[in-house]
Amino acid sequence: MYWLDSAYEAVSRFMDMGGDVLWLIAILLFMMWMLIFERVWYFNTGWKSDAAKAISQWEGRSERRSWAAKQIREKLISEARMQINLYLPIIKTMVALCPLLGLLGTVTGMIEVFNIMAVTGGGDAKSMAGGVSRATIPTMAGMVAALSGVFANTYLTRVADRQGEFLEDNLTTDH
Repeated sequence: MYWLDSAYEAVSRFMDMGGDVLWLIAILLFMMWMLIFERVWYFNTGWKSDAAKAISQWEGRSERRSWAAKQIREKLISEARMQINLYLPIIKTMVALCPLLGLLGTVTGMIEVFNIMAVTGGGDAKSMAGGVSRATIPTMAGMVAALSGVFANTYLTRVADRQGEFLEDNLTTDH
């Protein structure tokens, strides 16, 4: 359990160095990845049964060429796409928020630097370096969080598009 204590201390030290904004980034990152994992889980488990249900409803129809049948087909595809894309806009928004929170951390850190400069007269380089460090850590954390979310969001969007096309291809009107 030594490695667990060591990891906890390292994370705690990093969070202290980054300030309060780093906690906001961590919470946002946690929520974003929970939604990403939920989507991956859905595509690997729940989507198959939803697609099979939509296909069986369509295949159970005796008539598939009329205007009403085409509207039912569009309804089935639309409902499936809503399920496929359920949390993707929220994930995309969270990805966009990560660097903005990092920028907020930069601003708050630089305010500390200017405060130290005002109090000490600008001569205390060590104090200013600590403020600059506090300003850059949230920026880096926000960018890393956003980058990880961009890759995951791109993957999920591709999977969602592919599964939507799969369903459209399987709800045929030719028989």
